[in-house]
Amino acid sequence: MWTRFSGNQMTQSRESGFLAGCHLQIGICLMWLFMLGSVSPSLAQDPFLETRRQMVETHIAGAGVKDPRVLKAMRDTPRHEFVPTAQRDRAYYDMALPIGSSQTISSPFIVASMTEALEPQPTDVVLEIGTGSGYQAAVLSPLVQHVYTIEIVDELGKTATETLERLGYENVSTRVGDGFQGWPDVAPFDKIIVTCSPEDVPQPLVDQLREGGRIIIPVGERYQQTLYRMTKQDGKLVREALQPTLFVPMTGEAESARTVQPDPQNPRVVNGDFEERAAETQTAEGAVPGWYYGRQVERVATEQESNSGSRGKGFARFSNETPGLGSHLLQGIPIDGQSISMIRLGAHVRTQRVQQGPTQEALPMIAISLYDKDRRELGMHWLGPYRGTSDWRRVTRLIRVPPTTREAILRIGLFGATGVADFDQITIEKVE
Repeated sequence: MWTRFSGNQMTQSRESGFLAGCHLQIGICLMWLFMLGSVSPSLAQDPFLETRRQMVETHIAGAGVKDPRVLKAMRDTPRHEFVPTAQRDRAYYDMALPIGSSQTISSPFIVASMTEALEPQPTDVVLEIGTGSGYQAAVLSPLVQHVYTIEIVDELGKTATETLERLGYENVSTRVGDGFQGWPDVAPFDKIIVTCSPEDVPQPLVDQLREGGRIIIPVGERYQQTLYRMTKQDGKLVREALQPTLFVPMTGEAESARTVQPDPQNPRVVNGDFEERAAETQTAEGAVPGWYYGRQVERVATEQESNSGSRGKGFARFSNETPGLGSHLLQGIPIDGQSISMIRLGAHVRTQRVQQGPTQEALPMIAISLYDKDRRELGMHWLGPYRGTSDWRRVTRLIRVPPTTREAILRIGLFGATGVADFDQITIEKVE
């Protein structure tokens, strides 16, 4: 899946070298402390132990996940074992990471949030669609009786199987195949969790879910999806919308049945003017239609403010009082670099008492990252950063689009800074 992005991930390419050096120094210090008898063997064997604990405390528990069993599973699961070696320095960022074959490992918060929504019980038999690296299955393993997980990409499925076996997850069974068809041989399932997005729920999964069972699944268009919790009642699914989201598409039969396809030759920002309100059924705090994974954000109606400099009926407001804590929104956008060579990124911005967070880049901005078909980052560009207090103003920037570009991730927010930042009229224009 793509994406939950933390405030600092926009500058991940610049930070990765710094973090790699930090981890190297931490490893050396732990080695010497262990030799001197000042650190436990478990910490010496896992230099990420404290980093993982801090990630759970700040980005998972701090963002609203409350189930103590889920929090413990997140603290105990070594995410760095499920990412490529080149990505280990970023393993405990609250962000999605590429794992090869155009796939990603979901962000820790999304894994924890989906797991909590599933309400796993010790007697549950769970089906997972989209094994990926095996991380979600590993998190579920200590919480349920058995996990059956299916991956359509042969290479990923084999690697995940080897990792899970090496780490001793004995109650996880893996299979390479099309998740659209489920796993009928071992059905019915108490719970089903889907970590890729079809346009709608595959009927075989409905059939294989027991009566009263629960499924967590993102459904919708390629770049406009909603994460649902569904309960099977009288043979049908009763839906509860959780939050807007962005996952990689379910491939195979699900993709061939998709009726709405993205238009990469006409990139646009959905609800960039924040006119659209969240549905009353939306349960996620700070949910903004068209945007995903909101943290410390609200849609403000302009009727609430006199002499508002924003245009239209609403704008997005980000507020944060804790330096380094995430406050942001993001949106995925299809874009074809073979037909588009340049775009203009624009926005209205206002700031109030903004102070820099714990890193040099922890300031409000509008950023866009460009990716190729394999989800490798091609470049990152931004408007900002902004400091202090200033009234509404229009800002724009021309951005060259590499020919291999296939999609973009747009991010707006405070990114660890403190204060208040307002954004409106976020636009992307194709420049001929």
